[in-house]
Amino acid sequence: MQEDKLCTFDYAIIRLVPRVEREEFFNVGVILSCPGHKFLESRIFLDEDKLKCFAPDVNAETVREYLSVIPKICAGDAEAGVIGRLPQRERFYWLTAPRSTIIQTSPVHTGITDDPRGEIEHLFKTMVG
Repeated sequence: MQEDKLCTFDYAIIRLVPRVEREEFFNVGVILSCPGHKFLESRIFLDEDKLKCFAPDVNAETVREYLSVIPKICAGDAEAGVIGRLPQRERFYWLTAPRSTIIQTSPVHTGITDDPRGEIEHLFKTMVG
């Protein structure tokens, strides 16, 4: 696959919603899928200071454990179980499906890129960092 080939990509922002009933959230990551480049990756960062402000009683280590599954699913890692064995595009849609848990994603957005790796880094810095 050519690196300079323009392709569409989809992405979603990963949100942490420590108190689902309050619907308050902060961004903790990005998932980006670019089928034309066979690319599906995520970038994640949990800001523990923000978590303490939003929900001091929520255990950061537990949240970090839950978040750690997302890159494994993206990579199709054996530790991701049945979901990790799905085709790449299906894994993206499974990860971005609406949920009512403390880890949710934004609506899926679309763009065009010839560099999905550069795109995910830019989105991560802009939306999370």
